[in-house]
Amino acid sequence: MSLQKINLQKPLVHCITNYVVANFTANGLLTIGASPVMADAVEEAAEMASKSNALLLNIGTLNEQTIKSMILAGISANAKNIPIVFDPVGAGATNFRLQTTMDLLQHLKINLIRCNVGELAAIAGISWLAKGVDSGVGELDVAETAMRVANKYNCLVIVTGEQDVITDGNRLEWIVGGHEKVTKITGSGCLLSAFCAAELASCENAFEDLASLLRDYKQASLNAYSTIGTFHTNFLNQLEYLAEGHQ
Repeated sequence: MSLQKINLQKPLVHCITNYVVANFTANGLLTIGASPVMADAVEEAAEMASKSNALLLNIGTLNEQTIKSMILAGISANAKNIPIVFDPVGAGATNFRLQTTMDLLQHLKINLIRCNVGELAAIAGISWLAKGVDSGVGELDVAETAMRVANKYNCLVIVTGEQDVITDGNRLEWIVGGHEKVTKITGSGCLLSAFCAAELASCENAFEDLASLLRDYKQASLNAYSTIGTFHTNFLNQLEYLAEGHQ
């Protein structure tokens, strides 16, 4: 179980993320035994990244300061071979987000891009009707496009949705299951990206362990099903149960 590995390793995950999800992300990481640190000041981003086991870059609420912090933290992480997960939230929603996404991909060695299908389309340069930070609508071959992006940036790509797909550019696996109600929790995708960072800090085989993590995450959402307020609490409880080895 991937969540159990994280719970045993207890990695320090440096999150430069958005203010909408920061608290939920921190609590979620603590739930599975990881240690979150939310340091986005330009003055300390590089130093904090160098002392962490993984780095998460999430562009959900962008500004010029956080962009500088992301670049500095990313360069620092790259210098020490610390894994970086990039969550290009709403990459196709505005030119600013898209330009930031492409700049980060150009200047940093990213280990994993965790995105939805609309964000994948934006990165791949495929026409797509964005709907804010949601996936939006359009047509593309998700598997083929994900593999192409993985090869272009020499990284893993996870595209989440009703079915998740993970690829390293050669191998590809679909992950099914879960419950759609998890999409009603603000930051559920952002939390998954943080979990992926914790996994990369703890794993031996990135592809297989991340695929296992996706299955764990879907299982937790299925087990948590209830009315929305209760679901929110149940979801964190189920993640804790899985991380502690309960079935």
